[in-house]
Amino acid sequence: MQQARIDDRIYLITPDLGFSVLEKFRDEFPKRFLNAGIAEQNAVGVASGLALSGKIVYVYSIVPFVTMRCFEQIRIDVAYMNTNVRLVGVGAGLSYGPQGATHHAIEDIAIMRALPNMTVCAPGDPLEVRELTNASFYHQGPMYIRLGKNNEPQIHSPGTKISLGKAIEVTKGDDLVLITTSNTLELGLKWVKEWDEQNVKVRLISMPTVKPIDVEMINKIIEEGLPILTLEEHNIVGGLGSAVAEVVAESEKKIKFKRIGLPDVYSHYVGSQDFLREKLGLVRPSI
Repeated sequence: MQQARIDDRIYLITPDLGFSVLEKFRDEFPKRFLNAGIAEQNAVGVASGLALSGKIVYVYSIVPFVTMRCFEQIRIDVAYMNTNVRLVGVGAGLSYGPQGATHHAIEDIAIMRALPNMTVCAPGDPLEVRELTNASFYHQGPMYIRLGKNNEPQIHSPGTKISLGKAIEVTKGDDLVLITTSNTLELGLKWVKEWDEQNVKVRLISMPTVKPIDVEMINKIIEEGLPILTLEEHNIVGGLGSAVAEVVAESEKKIKFKRIGLPDVYSHYVGSQDFLREKLGLVRPSI
């Protein structure tokens, strides 16, 4: 809202979602707000047209609707045209657990990071959300911003430096490194505390930008020879774990590495996020 008051290039489009969230923007900037109706492909096309006219456009919806329902338009109108469109998806991973597989977001990081020109952000706490949103005002090119559902606790202390494309060290430890992203940051911190009770000192790294990934940070860990675990509420294929594995493989160094994520299946369970995490095996491994 603050940036929109000083920059009249900022527009917001919703495909008929975000009620109780977007009204303040709509009421203050009615000429820069558009409800495109339940027509995600059209929303992305309009956003691209506005961006090609010099605007900075945010399209807000639930993750599967703002990424997969309109993927062709994202690929051609947004990524290929290298437009200043920001796709903002809410409900990362299993956040919308009771709504079933149609609302689960388990493939989005993989398909978004495969698009040339696309920057992929997956903030894990409110501070990461705020700082990456601020960065999005000045970034050139398309972005995908993956959000949780709401009410995530703030993990970082105020004043923590958070920059686009950079990882953040949350805890120190020399036994192993846990790299996490998006809505598993809180879970990762919980695991680190439980391991600490077992006298296992774990370095927790938050990776709020999955593309471009912080290669420098990963290579630093590899050079230290520390075992690496990745944690994400996303399909084990194509997400954070795959991105880190690519860096590990190309380093030509021998280290212990394991990905922790959702199995390569669709959930046929219906229930809360915590219930689904347990059913799908997203549980802390023993060390």
